[in-house]
Amino acid sequence: MSIAAETLADEMFALISEYAGKRNLKAGDLTKEMIARHGDAVSKDDCKLAIRSLIESGRCVYSYLGGSYIQLPPRENAGA
Repeated sequence: MSIAAETLADEMFALISEYAGKRNLKAGDLTKEMIARHGDAVSKDDCKLAIRSLIESGRCVYSYLGGSYIQLPPRENAGA
């Protein structure tokens, strides 16, 4: 049984939120974690779709810090 990309996206978003400010996660980190959690029910293509969904919806952004990382978008007026 396959896990829906939307479900994966929600789990990835929770993981990114949990590590925000502590550790930067790459797409590969997220993919490995989802495969570790769900085993054969998840493929790399499923994870790519979930990541694309997070980026396109604006829930997450790509950051280039000597590598490509997926992070929460910067908050408007942060610290104001």
